[in-house]
Amino acid sequence: MPNITISLDEELLKSGRRYAEKHNTSLNALLRDLLEQMVKPQSTAWLEECFQLMDRANASSHGKRWTRKELYDV
Repeated sequence: MPNITISLDEELLKSGRRYAEKHNTSLNALLRDLLEQMVKPQSTAWLEECFQLMDRANASSHGKRWTRKELYDV
């Protein structure tokens, strides 16, 4: 994996190290993860998580069905 060099203000560097330590990671891993989140295409993992949460909620519509008009009425 290639290495890069960045320049940071001393206080930002200290704050970043404290944050990384508090979250049980390294500053390097923190920066890599943040960069990855910003530049990688958005995944649909959040959608799968939403469906899992709905399944765990054990909610019921008690057979109620909605029409398209009801769903889109504000």
